[in-house]
Amino acid sequence: MPKMKTKSSAKKRFKFTGSGKIKRKHAFKSHILTKKAKKQKRNLTKSGLVHKSDVKNIKVQLCA
Repeated sequence: MPKMKTKSSAKKRFKFTGSGKIKRKHAFKSHILTKKAKKQKRNLTKSGLVHKSDVKNIKVQLCA
């Protein structure tokens, strides 16, 4: 049976924390920033955690 391959798109977007949770970045920070408030842009810069309902699918994509 062949090896399972990791999805390249998931590999670039997600990282595991030390405790095993999955870290992600926020969307909507790439362009059209003039109409967004300074506070919103600052909060979008910080990383977040993947919601528990999505964890199973992401672990399948990462072969973890």
